[in-house]
Amino acid sequence: MFEVNGNRLKYHFDAEEVWIEAWGKNAVRVRVTKNAKMPENDWALSVPQSEAGEIKVHEKYASLKNGKLNLKITSGGKITIEKADGTLVMEEYWRNRRDFSDPKLSSIEVEGREFKPNVGGDYHVTMRWESIDPKEKIYGMGQYQQRNMDHKGTDLELAHRNSQASVPFAVSSLGYGFLWNNPAVGRAVFGKNVMSFEAYATKVIDYWFVVGDTPAEIVNAYGKVTGTVPKMPEYGLGFWQCKLRYQTQEELLEVAREYKKRNIPLDMIVVDFFHWPKQGEWKFDKTYWPDPQKMIKEINDMGTEVMVSIWPTVDRESENYEEMLEKGFLIRTERGFRVGLNFEGATIHYDATNPKARDYVWEKAKENYYKLGVKTFWLDEAEPEYTVYDFDNYRYFLGTDLEVGNIYPVEYAKTFYEGMEKEGQKNIVNLLRCAWAGSQKYGALVWSGDIASTFESMRNQLVAGLNMGMAGIPWWTTDIGGFHGGDPEKEDFRELFVRWFQWGAFCPVMRLHGDREPRQPQYGTTGGATCRSGAPNEIWSYGEKVYEICKSYIELRESMRDYIRSLMEEAHEKGSPVIRTLFYEFPEDKDAWEIEDEYMFGSKYLVAPILNLGQRERKVYLPKGAKWLCNTDKKIYEGGTEVTVPAPLETMPVFERV
Repeated sequence: MFEVNGNRLKYHFDAEEVWIEAWGKNAVRVRVTKNAKMPENDWALSVPQSEAGEIKVHEKYASLKNGKLNLKITSGGKITIEKADGTLVMEEYWRNRRDFSDPKLSSIEVEGREFKPNVGGDYHVTMRWESIDPKEKIYGMGQYQQRNMDHKGTDLELAHRNSQASVPFAVSSLGYGFLWNNPAVGRAVFGKNVMSFEAYATKVIDYWFVVGDTPAEIVNAYGKVTGTVPKMPEYGLGFWQCKLRYQTQEELLEVAREYKKRNIPLDMIVVDFFHWPKQGEWKFDKTYWPDPQKMIKEINDMGTEVMVSIWPTVDRESENYEEMLEKGFLIRTERGFRVGLNFEGATIHYDATNPKARDYVWEKAKENYYKLGVKTFWLDEAEPEYTVYDFDNYRYFLGTDLEVGNIYPVEYAKTFYEGMEKEGQKNIVNLLRCAWAGSQKYGALVWSGDIASTFESMRNQLVAGLNMGMAGIPWWTTDIGGFHGGDPEKEDFRELFVRWFQWGAFCPVMRLHGDREPRQPQYGTTGGATCRSGAPNEIWSYGEKVYEICKSYIELRESMRDYIRSLMEEAHEKGSPVIRTLFYEFPEDKDAWEIEDEYMFGSKYLVAPILNLGQRERKVYLPKGAKWLCNTDKKIYEGGTEVTVPAPLETMPVFERV
């Protein structure tokens, strides 16, 4: 039943095999299978660990102690975890009669680890554990489009969608962190009675559990086992200009020149999608971008970098399709015509899980972008409401109704991370629509997808960004102003734009983007010209008053460059989020755990975004343990109080910790 194999505690009953190991400081990894052999994938847990733990085997149970964590598994297979002081933080939910010493013995026959066979050899697995405290708060889990930051009582889909990124690492107010280390599509339920994780098609239950005295200790421990972001390049600290798409070389140059003429610092300008002849031809269309090398040099000479959008889609009519098909570099379809997306051409995605396919795409990008001076890439997954799964070493494309795995976003980022590493680049940024646990170590800068241009959507993005940071993804950004719609001539949208821009100055990366109204006319009949763009989206496109406000916030961002650089260093070294919940910095303040519409920008600044049209003041809670200087009324306030401060259109309330 119990066996000790080196640093590993094993439990076996019937067809079930359980492996338990110390895995990092104060942490443990648990794997369970009913197959003949335990799968060896480490998935997100890719950083080698050396902790051995203290294992003891008794007659009725076995235990593993690792620092502050004590795990126990009974002869009936039930796992519990306590802190060093005896506080129970995890107890699997078992309701059966396998162990007659269990005080929760029951005849309803529910197992804490359930394996239901699927046709084809995999299982639909469920792990259940007790909800120890109905008032527990749970954060992290990635990016979901919802108002509530606390996940307790919620039901979350574990799958990627446009504007949804599943990163299944949760941090609890009870002092633990939990990683569901399984990339299969599934479900997480944080009920008040039972909490559970499901994977719809897999061979294994695999999770990592850590205890800590503070949220920072827990998040930093997660960074040590999954990896941290690279060092952020200097161009990641300032302002980025982007719109749905600049349609020609001259249009892009005119914008860059205008910023230079106005003496407005611009770190990055983006060449978005359909600058290519066909999808799957990773190069500039010479018809509309006749001399990209000259263009990039001119922009670089202005002190601005160029980012290029890369799509994973390959048009059946592209110059590379037949070669990629022959070499097995394309994802297969389960049945029928090999098409995964019909948008400006019938396309299929390249197989990013295949290292040779990754090398192929990188070599194309290297030849046609990197050698011209492009140093960073926007990896747009092209509406990623799909996934791939690996069955007997064949990768298949499946639509959302049949999703059974979602390893793709991590592998997609690897393509360009590995490629740039080969070229000697160390500070790598990949702008991604989605990410999974561990994506951060591949330079993943996640943006929140194609979101609405509304105050309600802005409120959701605030929650999304904070929970991404708690889930170990410190590089995060959003489309300033929202993506869908918004007319720069309309006063209500101008106000939304201002408030979003002010908040954007206090995001990890300050990036302006959007598909504005009205649409621009079609400018050609070939290549990307068939995909029309939106209205102008530069800061001078919104009238003189808005322009002056935006200019002042770009200058404010510049004035914080040294401070932001220090936050990026901390993210690299420890995995710390750049934007932080109040309780992350003030865990002893119970009231700080209740606040969901303000946050800390690092440890120094408390930011209170304006989230309603016409709002000109707002209430702000100031955490205990500090004094706070407000930028809008110049007053110093004591912590542990709620204050009402002015919020004129020109200024968003920010408090400096003094």
